[in-house]
Amino acid sequence: MTKKGFIFDLDGVIVDTAKYHFLAWQNLAKSIDIDFTHEQNEQLKGVSRVKSLEKILEWGNKTISEELFASLMGKKNDEYLSFIAKMTDQEILPDVPRVLDYLIEKKQPISLGSASKNARPILDKVNLLSKFDAIVDGNDVSKAKPDPEVFLIAAQHLNMKPEDCIVFEDSVAGVQAANTANMISIGIGEKDVLHEADYIFSDFTEIDNSFIDKLINK
Repeated sequence: MTKKGFIFDLDGVIVDTAKYHFLAWQNLAKSIDIDFTHEQNEQLKGVSRVKSLEKILEWGNKTISEELFASLMGKKNDEYLSFIAKMTDQEILPDVPRVLDYLIEKKQPISLGSASKNARPILDKVNLLSKFDAIVDGNDVSKAKPDPEVFLIAAQHLNMKPEDCIVFEDSVAGVQAANTANMISIGIGEKDVLHEADYIFSDFTEIDNSFIDKLINK
């Protein structure tokens, strides 16, 4: 049977943790008198914590000390962790388990490819950790998306060539990273936002098993 490497982003693809990032960033911004909107939060998807805080400071036209910067990053992460500590498998996005189980049934290698440094505890919380052959997260990479590093490492872990890999992403930066890596990019979200992706679906309920078969045999 043909084998392809299937690589999944985490936030907004497998689970909806974007709402928790938004709340934590919004509270951080408020603490230093910066307004933070949903539109701005969209621009932080797939972006590292350091770069995200740099963007928020830029939007608020603020400069802060290195000590305060480090302190704010720690507080943001602590608040985010307090949110995800309460997560259950009810927060898995629709039809994700079906797609993962179908790939397992077809003996296709599966990896996570996420900027999140909390990927493992999140997958453990929602009982999906065992579905993945490899986990590549923010602890394993030095370059943030749109750099393709996270996906190239994932491909290596799966023993697959980049051109034989398929990436599921909900962020513009993630789609660009997949494209740069010469992988098939599948956007999960809005067509007008993710128009650079090879395929775009609102969510996994729109991805039937015959489409997965087409990807495997492509």
